[in-house]
Amino acid sequence: MPDSMAEQLRQDMECEGLLECFHGLKQLDREVFRTLVTGTDPLTVDEIADAVDRERSTAYRAVQRLLQAGFIQKEQINYDQGGYYHVYKPTDPAEIADDMQRLLNDWYAKMGQLITEFEEKYERRDTTPPSVDS
Repeated sequence: MPDSMAEQLRQDMECEGLLECFHGLKQLDREVFRTLVTGTDPLTVDEIADAVDRERSTAYRAVQRLLQAGFIQKEQINYDQGGYYHVYKPTDPAEIADDMQRLLNDWYAKMGQLITEFEEKYERRDTTPPSVDS
């Protein structure tokens, strides 16, 4: 990932890059998300791990990051005889897009505020003493 905003703006960005840009998600997180989006049914962590060819604990960490970012949802399935397990499904893309738009608007407002503070702090002040007319 580029170090500066100027570098980020110069590079070609794809929609998957938004996942990293907005939420710091990793390549594996994107793979897990893609797996859930392209699947027809919600998946367990074990099924996700198999699909992305990773250990269960590694897949679980990716699932947790996606849950925290709001990209996926967890659903509890109850067994008839007691007990339960969890499955995961993608969040509605419109909901994710709305969240990213809110984050972008908040960021834009904060950057505007910081730029104003910068300008006020470093604005050139007229240091010449007023002239006396005789």
